[in-house]
Formats: sequence, structure tokens, C-alpha cells
Amino acid sequence: MRILAALIPLTLATALSTPVFAAGSMQITGHGEVLAAPDTAIVTSGVTSQGTTAKEALDANNADMKTLIDTLKAAGIEALDIQTSGFSVSPNYVYSDARDQNGYQLPPKIVGYTVYNGVTVVVRDLASLGAVLDQAVTVGANQISGVSFSVDDPKELYNQARKLAFADAREKAELYAEAAGVELGALALISELTGYNQPPMPYMVKAEAASMDRGMVPVEVGQLTFSIDVNVSWDLEQPR
Repeated sequence: MRILAALIPLTLATALSTPVFAAGSMQITGHGEVLAAPDTAIVTSGVTSQGTTAKEALDANNADMKTLIDTLKAAGIEALDIQTSGFSVSPNYVYSDARDQNGYQLPPKIVGYTVYNGVTVVVRDLASLGAVLDQAVTVGANQISGVSFSVDDPKELYNQARKLAFADAREKAELYAEAAGVELGALALISELTGYNQPPMPYMVKAEAASMDRGMVPVEVGQLTFSIDVNVSWDLEQPR
């Protein structure tokens, strides 16, 4: 009984010294984005040729493709910025309603061949993009399937977006802490959300035309949005 009586005051003292209110923690998601004009264009182009034989179509395609590549290099495109991105040889068929003696439809007949050779071209001088497109079509590029824009080295843009994302998270956290009657304590966690390295989204409201001569293909380079989202956690404290 003496031991039990000695423990009771100690237990009560411990309980009274423990704070009744535990503030806990807060996790907030912040968003930051930076707009920047692109400095690089990526053009997907190609040559399609036809012939009565596969060799005839291939020879015609090789000649036109060589002219296209020579023209691109003459326009200032480096060889390392020209990459073959597609090649195909396919037969051309003619279908008939004729049937054989058993009533089956006759198989299609090959009447020629089509050869396609495509290249992906990186244009680093956007002022020349319209002229490059115009020259490519002039010398035989009969397919241009896409033009996209990018920033060659977006590292600093993403770093700016990271700072803005953290500032956004902290601003929200301070607002919630004030509304809840607590204070932000130690920073517990910073976690960048995956997906920040996705291709930046185009922002066309502030599009600016690249300078070029009259008669060239008109090009609007626009702006790109580089964004980052981040989760930030703080310990919460009671007001002092």
C-alpha cells in the first residue's frame, strides 16, 4: 500500500505536466509557374514518293530526301539536329469486284509502291523557321506532320517555378495557421510532386510572331508555361 500511494502523486504530476492541446501538423500543396518564350522549334517533315516498282519509288525518294537534307544544312541546320524518324515501303493496291469461277472475290492487285522517309529537325534560330519550312516544301518535302516549340535548357525556369511553388505553399499555410489560432513551427517535409518534367504547355494568349520576310510561312512562337507543384509540411505550435 505504501508503494501504491507513492506512485499516485507521481502519476498525477506527470499527467498535469503534459499539454492538453497537441497542435499537430499541416500539409499544404503549392503551385508555381513561369512563362517563357521558346528558343527552339522541332519540325517533323518527310518525303513521300511513288513508283511502279519498289526500286523506282525508293530511287525517287532518295533523290528528293537528299535534296531536302542538303537544303536544311544550307539553311544553317547542323547535321546533329537532323534525325531520321520514320521510313516505310508499302504496296499500292487496286481492288476489284471480279470473282473467280467459284464465286470468290479476286485478291487485290499491286499496281505500285509508296516510299516514305521522315526526318525530325531541330531549328534553333526561330527567326529562320518560316524560311526553313518554305524551303523544305519547295525542294520536295510533301509532308510536315508537326511543329512544336521548347526551351533548350529549362533548368533555371523550373528552379524559378520551385521558389514560387514554395512561396505559394507557405502563404497558404500562414493563412490557415492564423485562422486556426496556431503558429507554424519547424519545417517537416518538402516533397516535389512528380510530373514536373512533362513537356511545358503552350500559352498562346501572348503569342509573338517570329520576324521573317514577307511571303514566308507565318509562324507564331507564343510562350510556354513551366510549372511545379510541391507538398510542404510544418509542425504546428500553440501561440506564445
